[in-house]
Amino acid sequence: MKIYNIHERKFHVAPEKVGTLIDSLASKDDRLWPKDNWPPMKFDIPIGVGAKGGHGPIIYSISEYIPGKRIAFVFNNSDLSKGLDGRHFFEVVPRRKSVVLRHVVDADCNLKTWLKWHAFIGPLHDALLEDALDNADKELSDHPKKPSRWNLWVRFLRRIMSRKR
Repeated sequence: MKIYNIHERKFHVAPEKVGTLIDSLASKDDRLWPKDNWPPMKFDIPIGVGAKGGHGPIIYSISEYIPGKRIAFVFNNSDLSKGLDGRHFFEVVPRRKSVVLRHVVDADCNLKTWLKWHAFIGPLHDALLEDALDNADKELSDHPKKPSRWNLWVRFLRRIMSRKR
């Protein structure tokens, strides 16, 4: 089974400005990751190929890093990423008059993991990524759009998770 998930936002700034957000990931000056409402992204070493870490129960390693342009992560077969055979990445995509900040999940999995993704992990992932893109919007836009709102299912899942902690 296949999981292919894309989130992106267009900005009217220089690609280098968007790239600084990717470069700030997992640092104390992280301006992209929505760490106020979600588990922070952490690695065992500063971001670079081979760094191991993740966010909360999603575990991965950095497989590619082109400063200011792209960072890719390969899922480790453990915790909530167990059963996901693939990767996710942020990239800066220049256009003629704008630049796109994109996040992609591209993974193969069995039926059980696919169902778990669509019922639980995917909705939380989608909310987290929209929050991250809202952070980018606040950083890069003169007039940021209204922040995304979590749907009822995401709020319910978060409440269950907070009770388990």
